[in-house]
This record gives sequence, structure tokens and C-alpha cells, in this order.
Amino acid sequence: MSVNRWARGLYSACMAVGQPLLRRKLARRGLQEPGYLEAVGERFGRYSQSPETASELVWVHAVSLGETRTAAVLLKALRANFPALRLLLTHGTATGREEGRALLKAIGRPGDVQVWQPWDSPAAVRRFYAHFQPRLGLLMETEIWPNLTAQARARGMPLVLVNGRLSAKSLKQAQRLAPLSMPAYGALTAVYAQTDVEAKRFRQLGAPVAGVFGNLKFDAAPDALQLAAGRAWRQLLAQPVLMFASSRDGEEDEFFKQISALAPCPHAPLAAEAGASQAAASGRHFRALVVPRHPQRFDEVAALAERHGLRVSRRSRWTGSPAGQPDAMNADVWLGDSLGEMALYYGLADVALLGGSFAPLGGQNLIEAAACGCPVVMGPHTFNFTEAAELAEAEGAAFRASGMAAAVQTGLALMDNPLALADAVRAGLGFAAKNRGALAQTVEALGDYL
Repeated sequence: MSVNRWARGLYSACMAVGQPLLRRKLARRGLQEPGYLEAVGERFGRYSQSPETASELVWVHAVSLGETRTAAVLLKALRANFPALRLLLTHGTATGREEGRALLKAIGRPGDVQVWQPWDSPAAVRRFYAHFQPRLGLLMETEIWPNLTAQARARGMPLVLVNGRLSAKSLKQAQRLAPLSMPAYGALTAVYAQTDVEAKRFRQLGAPVAGVFGNLKFDAAPDALQLAAGRAWRQLLAQPVLMFASSRDGEEDEFFKQISALAPCPHAPLAAEAGASQAAASGRHFRALVVPRHPQRFDEVAALAERHGLRVSRRSRWTGSPAGQPDAMNADVWLGDSLGEMALYYGLADVALLGGSFAPLGGQNLIEAAACGCPVVMGPHTFNFTEAAELAEAEGAAFRASGMAAAVQTGLALMDNPLALADAVRAGLGFAAKNRGALAQTVEALGDYL
């Protein structure tokens, strides 16, 4: 037996015997996010949907929230170009599945199906393919699983990695497991990479790179109504808004420390009509808005802010602009505890700190902020979006800080300089506009399969 076959055999055995561990993990996650308790059998290839025998479905796998939003950009275009397309949409997280459900509600057609991604054991994957018999698989961005790819090749089903990204860290991890990872990447039919650098990394793993198209996220237009509402709310405020966007566990604590230090009288009331003079008197000349990356952490983040002596007002309790609500205007921190409203938050904010970049997590997507005209301050860790971060910084749409304290000061300095802030807004809009085009190239390339 070759080393590669031995490695996949050992991996498959581990995945098979690990199923009880996955069930326990889902049960624990379900205590905070009930979505994980939904249709658990689908994870193991057990489906209530009628089996498909016509091999008509196009399978699209978008593991989480971000990938599902990117998939939405592509699927809307594919539906416009190929109206008869029937979709099989899979996910790995509860937020991804919820976003996918909303997507299918908006663009779905009779015959579309949504299920969980199958656990990557040979039996579960075999049941998944046998039940739905997709004629094409599209994997969004990063999701490569050894049994999924191996069985797709064995079935003769084309499997394409779309909007592919591969960080230097992920490349090293894959190279350490080369007997397992290289056959998985090699089993793909095509890879459409975001950048030349990532294309080179994919090729190092034996993946068949068929194009470098850019990032589909640039082709996603912000929700115009949300963006307009956020900007209108901002105009009603007497203070600028500093947003911490897509914050992650381990980062908010330092952010709240900085906010506390800048608000020597955190519990002094501040009525909406008091204006900037009272804001200055209280030592708080800006508003802090935190939007956690993961919705299951909303309560946790609110409690953390309160432990720092900060009063919290939650977006879910607002009935309109925060400027007209005493609860919001008397608070020290606004918590963005809603899903699908990032354009609203970016419209409301003057400057955004980039979550995931102040801890070694690789950073979050800054493209949406740029498209909304919201300048970004990044921490030192942006390895998941290296090229986008570097390009945005070079264009003047984003700024780099060594840590949270420096980032907050950079954001405040920018908000206090109207000319510099206006320049950064224009730079962000220009950066977003000039990098569009991946969608058209991707749709054209997929036309060969569709």
C-alpha cells in the first residue's frame, strides 16, 4: 500500500470512530446555538429529502457565514445566466445554514435542496453522493476534505474550488500532512484562485489552478437601504462612531480597556439633545460600537463590557436611530447584536477596527467596509487576507496599527481630522471599485461545466 493510501485509510478510520465525538460536540454547541441540533442525521448521510436520480443538482458547499455570503454573489449570477439550475447547498456551521436558508428564500426554485455538509467518513460521503447524485461540485474558498474529493473523482464528478484562498500558514499545515492533503488537492478538477500568490501555493500542493480571477467579495454590493439608513443615523449624532467590526474572542477585553480609559465618567448621563459640549464634559467625545463576529457570543460580549464598568445598549432593542433613544445615548458601548446588518453598521461608523487582526487569527474581510466607504484600522495579524489588506493599506483605505491601543488612537485621530477622513473614505470606495470583476470571469469559466 502506498503512503498516500495508508494515510487516507488511517484518516478514514479516525473519522469513522470519531462520529460519537462529533455528536457530543454538536450537542454542546446546540446549547448556545440551537441550529446545531437541527437535522443531525444529515451530518452522517441520513436524509429525509426524496433521492435524486437525474444527476441535475449543482452542489455548492459554503461552510460558514462568510463563505455563504460570497456564494450568494455567485449563485445570483449563475441563476440569471442558467435559469434551470438546481442547487444543493451545504454548510458546516449554524450561521452558514441560516444564511443559506435566507438565500434560498430569496433566489430558490422548486427542486433546490439545503442540507448539512456530510462528515468526511467514507460511509457518510458515499451516502451523500448516492442520495443526491450531483453533477458538479463547487467548493467555496477553502473547504478541502480528503474523502469528499477522492469519491468525487471516483464518480467522475467535476469538483471546482471557487474563490480559492490559501494562506501561508494553511500551506505549511497542508505540507506537514502531504500524504493526505496533496491527493485531496490533486483530486480537484479546477481551482479559481483569488491571487497569483495563492495560485502558487495551490500548485505547491498539486492543485490544478485553472485561473486567477480575484476575490468575489469585491463584486458584492452593500445593501443600499441599510447603508443609507446607517449614514442617516450618523448625521443625527453629535459624535463620531468608532466601530469594532467582527470582533473575536480575546480581542474585546483589550478594546473595552481602551474605551474605559478614554471615558473617565462612564456612567454620566448623556441625553441625545445634549450635543457635543456635554460629550466633551463627560470625557467621551466618540461612540463605541462593537459587532461580534459570532452571534452566540452577543451575551458574553455584553457581560464583558459591563465588567469593565461600561453601560451597554443593544441594537436589537432599538426602534430607530440611536440618537432618539435615551437607552442608546446614555450607554458607553453599542452592541451590534443582529445578523445581516453589516452595511447598516458600516454606514453608521466613521472608522472601523478590523476584528481578528488583533489576535493571531488572520483578520476578517475588510472589503465590505471599503465598499461602504468606512476606513479600516487593522492590527498586525491579517494573514488570511494578506493581499487585500496590503492593497487597501497602499491605497489609503486601511491603516496598520501595532496593537489595540495604537489602533484606537489611530481611529480617533482619523475621526478628528475631517480632511484625512474624507480622503480615506474616497480611497476605500476606489479600492473596492477597481478590484471588481472576479464574478464575470468565474461565471464564464463555470459555463464550461453548466
